[in-house]
Amino acid sequence: MIQEDRISYLNDKKEQKGKYLVYWMQASQRVKYNHALETALRIANKRSLPLLVYFEINTNYPDANLRHYYFMLEGLQEVKQQLNKMGIKMIISYQNKNSYPDLTYLAQEAAMVITDCGYLRFQTEWREKYAQKLPCPLVQVETDVVVPVESASGKEEINVASFRKKMQRLLADYLKPVEKSDSVRSSLDFKFTSFGIDDIKDSIRQLAIDNSVPPSPVFRGGESRAEDLLNRFITEKAHRFGTLRNDPSQDFLSHMSPYLHFGQISPLYIALKMKAEAPSEAYRVYLDELVIKRELAVNHVFYNDYYDQFRGLPRWAQNTLEKHGQDKRKIVYSLAELEHVLTHDPYWNGAQQEMMITGKMHGNMRRYWAKKILEWSLTPQEAFQHCLYLNNKYALDGRDPNSYTGIAQCFGLHEHVYKERPVFGKVSYMDDSTLRKKYNMEQFLERIKQLKENNSLKKIN
Repeated sequence: MIQEDRISYLNDKKEQKGKYLVYWMQASQRVKYNHALETALRIANKRSLPLLVYFEINTNYPDANLRHYYFMLEGLQEVKQQLNKMGIKMIISYQNKNSYPDLTYLAQEAAMVITDCGYLRFQTEWREKYAQKLPCPLVQVETDVVVPVESASGKEEINVASFRKKMQRLLADYLKPVEKSDSVRSSLDFKFTSFGIDDIKDSIRQLAIDNSVPPSPVFRGGESRAEDLLNRFITEKAHRFGTLRNDPSQDFLSHMSPYLHFGQISPLYIALKMKAEAPSEAYRVYLDELVIKRELAVNHVFYNDYYDQFRGLPRWAQNTLEKHGQDKRKIVYSLAELEHVLTHDPYWNGAQQEMMITGKMHGNMRRYWAKKILEWSLTPQEAFQHCLYLNNKYALDGRDPNSYTGIAQCFGLHEHVYKERPVFGKVSYMDDSTLRKKYNMEQFLERIKQLKENNSLKKIN
């Protein structure tokens, strides 16, 4: 099912009498449960037109480096193979080379262009640019959320409780499967040049990108790999997710966040599969994380123009942190010391090393990690930027609504007011004694030690 409120027109151009229809794939890098691809297929079939899928590699993508591009290209390899089996040609363009067609060129003979939806500033500006340039309609279809963001709420929500109430009234209407259409006319015979991705290492060598962070030795990109991880989570871990998800010494997580970030798996697909196959209590808890809290994060970046800046925090949080901005810090670490893991705190060091090695950090440790950066920085503004820099550089699920919002939540977003204390003001505090009381932190450190000793750890997937 494709709900009407998923679909919006980004310009008022008239449909052309084209030779084909184009789906500009950007945020949703998958074939299954992709409302945008399915919408494009249905329209193309109705007009008896072949469908082309276009993907643009932008080497200026903010904060992206080798780790991110490698993971993305692994996923795109699989997308291309699946589209070929469907009779759909995929055209990959490298933005810095004139030898590949861009979207404006393809649109000259397209009836219309369909695209998916991104919520970050750069993603919306990218679509707005093309909406003005294209000679035909540019139609956007939301497919990386269960409930379209403006249908969920017409404003920025202040806490999870109020947002949860709104979402619970809507979920039944949106938790519907997406039927997959076949392509009526093949587009494989079109002779457009395309950037090669069959050999990823060779592809990477041709891209002018930051190569300072190596690919993850643990996580590999791709829709099938995401599904394999999800299946393993459901059969082996979901039954204890409710009680052990916050324990960093255990691995009872689904590890879906990198795949959700790159659109390599649909949150709707995950939700429906969990509902059908996981224990009911696990489904309830997981749905709250996957849909309520994740889509609250989308709500934040959609309605808050300053989601990646200190001034995007609630006014009370800004005020209390600034009031205590001059408080004496017992310890101050520079960004270089943080990045090179030179703190006195073994738990913080372990969390940073896990992210640097694997591309992912345990969610509960990410909260501790950010709180400590706030405690160890000269100003709260500096701490906020240091968190974003480190997270965006090393995390596969960085540069994402969920990570921008997650960091902001460590600085007071979506929180209530706590008892006032030095440095933190009325923002919540977290210390190592809390971790030790609740979890086996020696076991956590042993796990990190094994990661450090063997960066080529056997892949999770």
